[in-house]
Amino acid sequence: MEKVRRNFKGIILIFFVVTNVFIYYAIYKSHAGILKVAFLDVGQGDSILVESPVGNQILIDGGSNGKVLESLGQALPFYDRSIDAVIATHPDKDHIGGVPEILKNYKVNEYFDNGAVAETATDRELKNKVEKLGIKYELARSGEVLDIGGGAYLVIISPSGEPRGSDTNKYSVVAKLIFGEISFLLTGDAPTEVKNKLAIAYGEGLKSQVLKVAHHGSRNSLSEAFLSAVSPDYSIISAGKDNSYGHPHIEVLDFLQKINSKVIETFQYGNIVFESNGAKMKRD
Repeated sequence: MEKVRRNFKGIILIFFVVTNVFIYYAIYKSHAGILKVAFLDVGQGDSILVESPVGNQILIDGGSNGKVLESLGQALPFYDRSIDAVIATHPDKDHIGGVPEILKNYKVNEYFDNGAVAETATDRELKNKVEKLGIKYELARSGEVLDIGGGAYLVIISPSGEPRGSDTNKYSVVAKLIFGEISFLLTGDAPTEVKNKLAIAYGEGLKSQVLKVAHHGSRNSLSEAFLSAVSPDYSIISAGKDNSYGHPHIEVLDFLQKINSKVIETFQYGNIVFESNGAKMKRD
């Protein structure tokens, strides 16, 4: 009987070794020098998963509730339960409401935000959870460059100063994700005022193949100067189906059509995934 037990333990050990080898091989093959960007379908909100060419992962915003877990589960393999960093663009519920659920279900190493404080239960819960879990906290400020590995990096271009007043959108984290010749411009809920300033400051430096349209396609964030500078091939709108705000607004869609940008909406297509080798890009 003892021999049978020893053999059984050996079989179990071999099984786990083979399984782990398979998992690590699958992870290695899935990266293979490819940048992946998934605009997650979280309803009326924002959430973007960035996976670097070497497998480092950043989640930018987390939607308004636990729906983000379902969409994230579709974008990540079942065995992947860690995220290197979470960035909250600003403390509105439709951007941070689902982040506490992320922190409960995934191991997160770093947390970035714009430093704004919203007097809401959602914001308090999130900040308390970050502190309780001992997650490294960082401020996101213009000029910072986050090297996410494999030649890909995230450049923070806004905000440039300390948040003041109650307009949290005004201090949204705006970032440009760059990998070789391919770039994505991620805008949070930055309003027209901010985007006009960015258009003046950066001009053609904003040019990107993919734009995450600010504030779910609201007319209040429409800046023709900014959109013309970015001149995106694809414009992603993250919004809920038949939402009460009427997003995306027709003025925004009309201008994107005018500059020949293909609009893709999460409420129509679900998760929207792009892959790039740094020279070319395709929609998965």
